[in-house]
Amino acid sequence: MRRPTGDRLAGRVALITGGASGLGEATVRRFHAEGCWVMIADIDTRRGAALARELGDGAAFVACDHTDRAQDEAAVAATEAEFGGLDILHANAGGPFAGPFESADDATLDRVIAVNLVGAMKMVQAALPALRKAGAARPAGAAILFTASVQGISAKPNFSVYTVSKHGLVGLTRSLALELAPANIRVNAICPAVTETPMLAKFMPGFSGDMDEARVRMKATIPLGRMPEAVDTANAALFLASDEARMLTGHALPIDGGQMAG
Repeated sequence: MRRPTGDRLAGRVALITGGASGLGEATVRRFHAEGCWVMIADIDTRRGAALARELGDGAAFVACDHTDRAQDEAAVAATEAEFGGLDILHANAGGPFAGPFESADDATLDRVIAVNLVGAMKMVQAALPALRKAGAARPAGAAILFTASVQGISAKPNFSVYTVSKHGLVGLTRSLALELAPANIRVNAICPAVTETPMLAKFMPGFSGDMDEARVRMKATIPLGRMPEAVDTANAALFLASDEARMLTGHALPIDGGQMAG
């Protein structure tokens, strides 16, 4: 497969967790199309390896559960070995939880916070030595992106556990943006509304009715009258990772068709 001809991320190296499907896969494809060397990190070895083979030159896969610090460190090391460095970390991996707050047992609480928040923190810690090198070497610096949610900047009933985890990511974004600015590392969060991905059905316990009815009601809450697609989040990630956003750090950007404007 020929190398992509886009150049908005030309010469850059990105590590994208949860990159085998959904928002992560869309971002992998978007970054790769713009000349970025992309390491796909995921627990889904079959889909991740297949995506890397499909994309060909400039893409590779590493199996990684980002809640495991040793696997995070191995993923960063594999990225540096394969592509010679690391300029962009997109901590995208996460998981859903929807339902009444009292329905979440201890195991669920531990899992949601670990997958959505603590895992992202561990991955950043693993990547920071490489990102500091990139920040020192590149005038526009290095970049960290988190996939949060509109639930990270707002709230609705029956999503409380998930909302706590995503609010944590937004708080982490703002704090790290200040802490890492002297190292020339920008930190931003992407906050999509409910999006048409394979994960959508897993949020359904938070809604009443069937999927079609839920989609109608969700679209009714979005001023533009349509739900985001995965590529919409990928486009935002591309902008925030690029030099075009070199003065943007500490932001939580809604991808919501105007939902947060009211």
